[in-house]
Amino acid sequence: MNDPKARRTRRRSRNGLVDILNGLLTLLVLGLLVAGGMFLYGAAQFYGDGPLKQETTFRVESGSGLGSTSTRLEEQGLISNRYVFQIAGRALERSAAIKAGDFRIPAGASMADILTEITEGTPIRYAVTIPEGWTSWEVVQRVNGNENLIGEISAAPPEGTILPGSYDYVPGNTRQSVIDQMQTAMNTTLAEVWAGRQTDLPIETPQELVILASIVERETGVASERPEVAAVFVNRLRAGMRLQSDPTIIYGITKGEAPLGRGLRRSEIEAKTPYNTYQIDGLPPTPIANPGIEALKAVANPDSHDYLYFVAKGALPSEGHVFAETYAEHRKNVAQYRKLADEAEAARKALEDAQAGAAADAPAAE
Repeated sequence: MNDPKARRTRRRSRNGLVDILNGLLTLLVLGLLVAGGMFLYGAAQFYGDGPLKQETTFRVESGSGLGSTSTRLEEQGLISNRYVFQIAGRALERSAAIKAGDFRIPAGASMADILTEITEGTPIRYAVTIPEGWTSWEVVQRVNGNENLIGEISAAPPEGTILPGSYDYVPGNTRQSVIDQMQTAMNTTLAEVWAGRQTDLPIETPQELVILASIVERETGVASERPEVAAVFVNRLRAGMRLQSDPTIIYGITKGEAPLGRGLRRSEIEAKTPYNTYQIDGLPPTPIANPGIEALKAVANPDSHDYLYFVAKGALPSEGHVFAETYAEHRKNVAQYRKLADEAEAARKALEDAQAGAAADAPAAE
């Protein structure tokens, strides 16, 4: 027999359950709508045009993570919301891919564009370039003058321990770290060149190879002449002749800290100093510059010839040298060089006189 009161109780229970389910469903729908709205808002923020008005350079410091990078991006006005940037970066699994360096960010770049640039792009290249034949003093001046680097150079590198070339760095690197790169490159290169040298050379150590290569580097401005010039000095060493290299005397006077700015005096040529190869036998005590890899290779594997002398062909270093086997032939070459040098000096003086005359004849400005 059906009890009306029991039926009403069961009906209320069912209605209460339905109400609870309806409430939960409503909350779920509202949650989905809110989440969807937040997702759409975040996506619009992340992929939409950014606030940057003109192209700029953004620096990611070495060791920076997603959090600190997003904060700096917001502070500098490149993005509008660092939290959106962070969440998106983590969702896309880019947190560990951030690179150190400077990046060019175009005007209006979206957060997505910026994230791609600092994780997949190529940082702006910064490099210190050291020409072949520079002294260590000159190298230190260039590195110290680079405002993108920090710190002090702990000790001036010994002459000949730096390999000339271009060395990349990230702004904020230390100056000493760049010097260390240069010295490591020289150690590696010298070991390779020494291992591949001719076995009958009149030099006994890698240091002697660097010394002679530094002299070759300072003697010629023509790259193709290096093996030929190196062979002259090798021939002289084998014959027990002095090297008689002007750049060694100059280095003994200046220690590589400035150009001499004049010709050598007779007293300087006749002075017996450790670097005067007109007065000492063999090599000077240290390199006189930092030779490049081609000069090192030229000394390790010089040309095969019998030349013992060389002199410049003309007034310009780019004109190269003329070589001779005998001193008599060399004297003729020297006489020809001096004639050409005198003619060049006379032409220079005539041009200066003509320019001075033209300036004197010009009407005065009213």
